Amino acid sequence: MKRILIVVGGGRPKGNTAQLVENFVDGAESAGHQVEVISLLKEEVRGCLGCNACRYGKPCVQKDAFNNMVPKIQAADLIVFASPLYFWTISSRLKAFIERFYAIAQEDPYPLMGRYEKYPIKDCALLMTAADNYFWTFEQAVSYYRFAIVNYIGFRDRGMLLAGGCGETNASPRIDQTGYLDKAFAFGRHILD
Repeated sequence: MKRILIVVGGGRPKGNTAQLVENFVDGAESAGHQVEVISLLKEEVRGCLGCNACRYGKPCVQKDAFNNMVPKIQAADLIVFASPLYFWTISSRLKAFIERFYAIAQEDPYPLMGRYEKYPIKDCALLMTAADNYFWTFEQAVSYYRFAIVNYIGFRDRGMLLAGGCGETNASPRIDQTGYLDKAFAFGRHILD
């Protein structure tokens, strides 16, 4: 059994992203994994201020939900980042959450090129939904995920499920007509095989 933490960065409570996450959870739990879902719609996390208080042994100066999430992040074997596509990338809520990882980094006397600190070793995955389904729909979001989370933070990528063509943003969710819910279940079931 592994611990999976899913952080949902937006979307409607019963929308496309919520349904994708729900089916992923069902798959992961059916494989015996322990899963917790955090909604950034319910838990406010503000972006990093760059004050560097955390670099001097002090806790993050911001008094928001992130500080209570740190033990969950540290205990997780896999962190899943879930978001609808907003302006061609992940939601600002999810980006703020990722920025705050800076507060849990540790000094690294021999950092890899382009890195200044080290982060906990974790597996990661990306779940996203979008109205569009062009070949470039998720290009910016995938680029950010790979650059910031995989290459810079150093998490190990376990895959992505990019569910495009889920219907217009001002209409009812249509992900149930796409086949992505079955794919989400299978992805969750086999993600840590």
